[in-house]
Amino acid sequence: MRLFENPSFDFINNRKIGYIVSTVLVLISLSAVAFKGLSYGIDFNGGTEIVVEFDRDASVTEVRSVLTDVLGSQPEVKQFGLSRDLLIRTDVEMETGALRALILSTLAETFPDNNSVIIKSDVVGPRFADDLKRGALYAVIFSLVVIFLYILVRFRNVGYSVGTVSAIVHDVIIIVGMFTIFNEILPFSLDIDQTIIAAFLTIVGYSLNDTVVVFDRIRENTLIYKTMELGEMVNKSINQTLSRTVVTSLTTLFVVIVLFIFGGEVLKGFAFALTVGIVLGTYSTLFIAVPLLVDLKRKGLVAKK
Repeated sequence: MRLFENPSFDFINNRKIGYIVSTVLVLISLSAVAFKGLSYGIDFNGGTEIVVEFDRDASVTEVRSVLTDVLGSQPEVKQFGLSRDLLIRTDVEMETGALRALILSTLAETFPDNNSVIIKSDVVGPRFADDLKRGALYAVIFSLVVIFLYILVRFRNVGYSVGTVSAIVHDVIIIVGMFTIFNEILPFSLDIDQTIIAAFLTIVGYSLNDTVVVFDRIRENTLIYKTMELGEMVNKSINQTLSRTVVTSLTTLFVVIVLFIFGGEVLKGFAFALTVGIVLGTYSTLFIAVPLLVDLKRKGLVAKK
């Protein structure tokens, strides 16, 4: 299926627009993380996480206030999916059954006309949470190193590796920024946990696949159009693969949106990350990875082959 017939978009001469847009988005994302901080799920924070379902809408502020009084420290309370479901997270050290009973009895006394029931609870120890956090960080770093080396071996040119890894890092930073900005704004949890790390790694693989397809065509055309100016040849390569890139992205996006709608509350953050990642992965291939390769070649920083 060809979405475009003989496209002739000038990506390379307009690459500075992409650089500006990406710089702004990255700066906003880094600023959000610096000032607001990352919101970790129970996997990385440790403690006890309980989801309570009420018969009717419940006030987050009131629930937080009454639980602070009985627990001795302020728990994190936020809406979880439906407006009548609340997620309660606390680091109070107490036997799980006793903690559940204390929370339910407190809510029953405070809201006698609004019955509540616990529908989900998880417990993670602080040491285990630190190990998970460290392991997740190592997984992301290791994947970037392996990708850099894989692209270097495949294309025999460090410029391809720099372009690929730069695009992936760009995508991850912006997604983390969006999670930071929109957490507690959107009606579902965007806390960083193991599921979201899995989404990040999936996005890394998707972005890599997108980029490799275009880079392969550039390498082929470098041998075919030896006398063609570099920017013109790269534009030709991008346009030749554009239909395939967009159709693949739209198809994958459709599946992820279905997952978001029907996958349940616990998968909404995962599906949201994939949705943003697919769009960013396509964008960064066209406006970050390939233009960076061209700039590196033009400035003589890498081989032009």
